[in-house]
Amino acid sequence: MCRHAAWLGARRTLASLLEDPGHGLLRQSYAPLLQRCGAVNADGFGVGWYDARRREPVRYRRSIPIWADANLPGIAAVARSGCLVAAVRSASPGMPIEESATAPFTEGRWLLSHNGRVARKAVRPLADGREPESTCDSAWLAAAVFARLGAGQPLRDAVAEVVARAGRDDPGARLNLLVADGGAVAATAWNETLFLHLDEGVLLASEPLDDRPGWDLVPDRHLALATPDGVLIEPLG
Repeated sequence: MCRHAAWLGARRTLASLLEDPGHGLLRQSYAPLLQRCGAVNADGFGVGWYDARRREPVRYRRSIPIWADANLPGIAAVARSGCLVAAVRSASPGMPIEESATAPFTEGRWLLSHNGRVARKAVRPLADGREPESTCDSAWLAAAVFARLGAGQPLRDAVAEVVARAGRDDPGARLNLLVADGGAVAATAWNETLFLHLDEGVLLASEPLDDRPGWDLVPDRHLALATPDGVLIEPLG
């Protein structure tokens, strides 16, 4: 399992997801409150954000615990964007611990993070012949979503189709995805918790990043699509 978070709205620093909140992803890496599988997320971390000077998102990821990277606090303090994605990882049994298996995955304009697990045999057929960058289940999910996005499917449709089909073929799967394109974020709740908070934008996270009122639980097996116009929540499958 993992913990992850995304922001869409007014420009904020990466530190607003990692270090600044009382229960940001740095703390969730060693003291998650609502994680159902695993107790520590020390098998890697990754962050991604968008900058107007380049088309593709900027990504930084490591296969070490987030607290062990002395460079990250400085990066997180100055990296600022209206669309952010960050994750800390607890590798599922049998999955490799390497940078290429660490979210966020990226292709073109897209960033993708997966919180959960899924049988690889349930997602390999969805990749439409694409080879993922890692053998881990999350990389196969990313390949499946990117295949659809690359073929022109809208963000909401691509994410919903992959999650619904993978969940059908693996009933025990945990399929919480965060997928961003710089102007929107699609997030799914599927056998894992997903919360959202509205405040000058949309904050989506595996569990609340702080004690502020206003955190709402996204119903299980639902998709939340965050855009500059607000959030649309609809059932999956």
